[in-house]
Amino acid sequence: MKAALLPFLTGLAAGTLSAWGVGGGTLLLLCMTLLLGVEQQQAQGVNLLFFLPAAGMGLLFHRRRGEIDGAVWRQAALPGTLAALAAAAAAQAVDPDLLRRPFGVYLLWAGGTMAVRLWQERRNGPS
Repeated sequence: MKAALLPFLTGLAAGTLSAWGVGGGTLLLLCMTLLLGVEQQQAQGVNLLFFLPAAGMGLLFHRRRGEIDGAVWRQAALPGTLAALAAAAAAQAVDPDLLRRPFGVYLLWAGGTMAVRLWQERRNGPS
């Protein structure tokens, strides 16, 4: 039971954050690689596949609230799904060492960008 608890909680947290549009996939990747010992290449493929049902649930909830432009959704759904599947397959074919550093740089850049925006908002007040 304990062995399944951390992966379950990780998936639950990542799914919830993804539905809110708050980078649950990044959390999932970090937890899979750092806490669960999953190789980065496999974790990235799982993350891309994880995104599909998480995005679907987010879509349902946002649609109920009238926040979805139907024409845009119809144009983006199939290409987005196919791109996610292709990227998951490509991630499995690439050497993990080639992915590790660029992904780390991306995470540092994304985190730094968010920190700077937060600092500027607090300093200048909300715009």
